[in-house]
Amino acid sequence: MIQEDLSLADLMSGLMMVFLLIAVVFMLDVQQQKNAMGEIALLADKSRSQLHQDLLQEFSADLMQWNAVILEDNTVRFKAPKVLFKSGQSDLREKFKAILDDFFPRYVSILQGYRDEIEAIRIEGHTSSYWENVDDVVIRYLKNVELSQQRALSTLKYCYQLGALNVDKREWLQKMLRANGLSFAQRIFNEDGSENATKSRRVEFKIVTKAEQKLHQILVKHLEE
Repeated sequence: MIQEDLSLADLMSGLMMVFLLIAVVFMLDVQQQKNAMGEIALLADKSRSQLHQDLLQEFSADLMQWNAVILEDNTVRFKAPKVLFKSGQSDLREKFKAILDDFFPRYVSILQGYRDEIEAIRIEGHTSSYWENVDDVVIRYLKNVELSQQRALSTLKYCYQLGALNVDKREWLQKMLRANGLSFAQRIFNEDGSENATKSRRVEFKIVTKAEQKLHQILVKHLEE
């Protein structure tokens, strides 16, 4: 009986040690992931800050005449819908083409200095929630999905074919450029909560960094575990 009690006690002690070891390994793994995320976030923030300074230095004098703004996340937003496209259409207006002629080659030259850190360059089309003579929100959404995608694609096509781009830049852009139509998923609102239809209609150039992708992968792995 004493021997059986000792064996049971040894078994319980062994199991406790196994569980303790598992807990320690888990905590170490979590800490390592936190450390990795912290290091990546720190490097990403430093790079984002430097890129922001470079973009402002290059374009500050032009933003007002382009009716554009550079956001904190380095998104370049063109926010004058009457300059960009005709209502309900996706063909670029001549004035927007002239802006892109000036903007895009300079923009690419800056980004190539960060080419090892950039995952993608997204050209996004955004609309308001309105569509003439249509009340059904489902139809309005789908029509604006199509329109915003066409506008993003028209902008990408025009930028990619600019003669100012050399072979190296064009080959790099083949891997980087994306055209995304977001319909009215990311509308802009007034202070009173009402939709600002004019500001919602816009084109944005967004940068996706490899650091963001790495952080996403770590988070996904952590959730799966």
